[in-house]
Amino acid sequence: MQPDRPVDARSSPSSFDVIIVGGGHNGLVAAGLLAREGLSVCVCEARELVGGAAISEHPFGPDHTVSTLSYVVSLLPPSIVTALDLPRHGYHVFPQGPYVAPRRDGRALILWDDPRRRAEAIAAFHPADAPAHQAWERDMGRLGRLLAPLLGDIPPTLGSRRPADLARQAWMLRRLAGIDARAAVDLARLASSSVADLVEPRFASDALRGVLSVSGVIGTWGGPRSPGTGYVMLHHHLGGVEDGPSGPAQNPTGSWGFPRGGMGAVSSALAAAARSFGARIRTSAPVARIEVRAGGGGPQVQGVLLQDGTRLAAPIVVTTAHPQISFLRLVERSHLPADFVADIEGWHTRSGTVKVNLVVDRLPTLAAHPEFDPRVYGGTIVLAESLDDVEGAFTDAAAGRAAELPFADVCIPSVLDDSLAPPGQHVVSMFTQWVPHTWAGADSPAGHAAELDSYADRVVARLDAVAPGLTDSVLHRQVIGPWQLEHDHHLIGGNIFHGELTLGQMFHARPAAGYADLRTPVRGLYQAGSGTHGGGGVTGIPGRNVVRQILTDRRRARWRRRWTGSR
Repeated sequence: MQPDRPVDARSSPSSFDVIIVGGGHNGLVAAGLLAREGLSVCVCEARELVGGAAISEHPFGPDHTVSTLSYVVSLLPPSIVTALDLPRHGYHVFPQGPYVAPRRDGRALILWDDPRRRAEAIAAFHPADAPAHQAWERDMGRLGRLLAPLLGDIPPTLGSRRPADLARQAWMLRRLAGIDARAAVDLARLASSSVADLVEPRFASDALRGVLSVSGVIGTWGGPRSPGTGYVMLHHHLGGVEDGPSGPAQNPTGSWGFPRGGMGAVSSALAAAARSFGARIRTSAPVARIEVRAGGGGPQVQGVLLQDGTRLAAPIVVTTAHPQISFLRLVERSHLPADFVADIEGWHTRSGTVKVNLVVDRLPTLAAHPEFDPRVYGGTIVLAESLDDVEGAFTDAAAGRAAELPFADVCIPSVLDDSLAPPGQHVVSMFTQWVPHTWAGADSPAGHAAELDSYADRVVARLDAVAPGLTDSVLHRQVIGPWQLEHDHHLIGGNIFHGELTLGQMFHARPAAGYADLRTPVRGLYQAGSGTHGGGGVTGIPGRNVVRQILTDRRRARWRRRWTGSR
């Protein structure tokens, strides 16, 4: 994907209705929806291309397109796709195939979409696990349908006694009307439990325990025995979420897919949609400061100051950056309440993920399934032979060393999308864990370069063990560790979610007490990054919801002016 052409500052206005800090997918969703409402919008993106973590790049030359960081799309609501008419701008998703968990003994557990085939595959490892997995899917689907509406909602300010907040709390209770006594207990246990607590009593085979444990620890600083990873697992099952009268019950949970052209094509479609409604997008335009004026009515946002000295004015600014960038770097702390600053300073944003991208000269061939089947090779290859394997990888990293036996989610999107590589060649995306999260804070990338390369060697070797010949087929390799995630992509601590998905950092606590509604202590300043509720994946939900808040606040301001003027 080619870098976006920067806007010529000489021909660009300096005043807008709304300025958006960050051109990731949430910022682009907000820009498109606000411009669609007739507001003048300017997006300021620090990098030379939009997308944030949802980008496609050409690190090995123009013939190969790599989804650098994010690699699958799931949680983007159909309402956003429709409102922005994304298919008109090139948005197309290939449905992802099943989970495939190959083993070094030559077998593989494939969780086929067809229930009968899936049950047979599971029973081959342990007969009792097949009916147990059917019950598991039924239970996860039930709990997912109960929680899905909350994922798309703007959280109320729990504990507030203001009439508007009380009304939203009552609305939340109505949304939870379907939760009976059984479901309430199940949800509480799931949210506080580890993945191991959930899967070990239910399933006997290491193969099934291993593949199920991975979805609870993706992007997380915690192994499958860490409390709270049960919720992370459910969060990743909330795919296909939609709001409205049909509700999530009519949409499959946990559905994922590969966008044509890589993840950057999602961002390109969002950017094209925003521009079609009149939004301006400035790339290579890092923001140095969000400008705030102190006053008798409290601090009020004024606009932004770019690093090149350009000032852009707006009565509304939306920041989609990581919370610690937004409120500890871009806004002067003197404008923020002490307890808010304390919440942001204490925000947990650790990770130990490493993204490894490969170009290979032939399709990797799984020893357990040597015949080509696009459903298999177009699925997710899970390198995790047991739950204990995954826990061992985290234990290594927690002890300060890179995992000896890393686990990985491996995808080969070029199986379905022939635009990504020349005929016969393929791009391989490997999302892997763990290395020490402290590597993100090193003085330079050279500090752990040799260890990172050795770790990547072990990841490739692990895939080679189940797909012999893989190592010899590698033409190019890109390794992105915690330092690169933080310093090149602005993901503090290397955390892909802008903050850990733990119970204490979810819903009304994301990212600070009293401000989960996407507003901030500064009038006119809103937040809509992945560190807010609804983030954690390529959802666009924070971007959509912040537009709802902005439009609501503008209507209220007009009503107040009319009421004051009529007196």
